[in-house]
Amino acid sequence: MNIGLGLPIAEPAALLDWARRADAGPFSTLGLLDRLVYDNPEPLVALAAVAGATSRVQVQTEVLLTPLRDTALLAKQVATLDRMSGGRLVLGLGVGGRADDHLAAGVELSSRGRRMNEQLAQLRSLWSGEPFGPGCGPIGPTPARPGGPPILFGGFRPAALARVARWGDGYLSAAPVQWCGDLYDSVRTSWHEHGRTGEPRFVAQVNVALGPQSLVDEVRAALGAYYEFTGYAENMVSGLQTTAAEIRTAIRQFTDLGADEVMLYCYGTDPGQVDRLADIVA
Repeated sequence: MNIGLGLPIAEPAALLDWARRADAGPFSTLGLLDRLVYDNPEPLVALAAVAGATSRVQVQTEVLLTPLRDTALLAKQVATLDRMSGGRLVLGLGVGGRADDHLAAGVELSSRGRRMNEQLAQLRSLWSGEPFGPGCGPIGPTPARPGGPPILFGGFRPAALARVARWGDGYLSAAPVQWCGDLYDSVRTSWHEHGRTGEPRFVAQVNVALGPQSLVDEVRAALGAYYEFTGYAENMVSGLQTTAAEIRTAIRQFTDLGADEVMLYCYGTDPGQVDRLADIVA
C-alpha cells in the first residue's frame, strides 16, 4: 500500500516545507485540490514548485477541474510539468460542480461533462504529438511518457466512472470507505467491458488531523467551509480521522477493498503533521 499526503491550501508559501519533509519520508505522492473562486493556490503552478523542491515523490492533482481551462494551454502546461518533474506527475481530473467556478471561467455548468469528453480526446491527441488542427501544428513539449501522464478520474456519477475505462488509468475516490465498494465494482465492470487489460488503479482519500486540539479545531472549520456548498459539510467533518488508531484503521479498510494508494488529506497548516503521519506509515 502506498500512502500519500494531500497538501493544505491555506498557506501556499508553507507547501515547500511540507514537500521536503514528505520527500524525505515514507510518502509516495503529494496531492493538491483545485478551485477557482476560492482562496487556494492554483494546483499546476503550486505542484511545479513542489516538484522542484523534491526529487522522489509524485505530484498529483486531486482533482483538476478540466472544463474550466483552455484545452491547448492545459495540454502544454501538463506536458511541461510532467517533463520537468521527470515523469512524476499524476493527473487527477474532474468536472467540478460549483456554479461560481464555472461563472468565473466563462463556462456553462450544464455542459461541463460534454466539454470534458471533448477535451480528453484532444489532450490525448496533443500529447501523442498530433497537430492541433488544420493550419496548426503540434503543441510541445513532448510529455515524459508517451501519450501523457497517468490520468485518474474523480466523481460519483456513471458518466464519471465510465471515463476511467475510456480515457484513464484509475479512479480517485473522495468518499467514505462504506461507499467505495460499489464504486470500485462499477469501475472494474466498465474497465473490462471496454476491453481494457490489467486492472484500474484505485486511489482513496481520507481526511486527517493529527496533533493538538487546536489543530483539530482548525481542520474542522476548514472542512466545513470548503464543503458548505454541498449541504453535507457535517458529514465530511464527522468523517475526519484524528487519532493514529483511526487513521490506521482507515488505511487497512481501503487496503482490504483493493485500493492501491491512500491519500491522507491535511487541511491543517501545521507541518509537524508530516512527521507524525510518517510515524504511522512507518
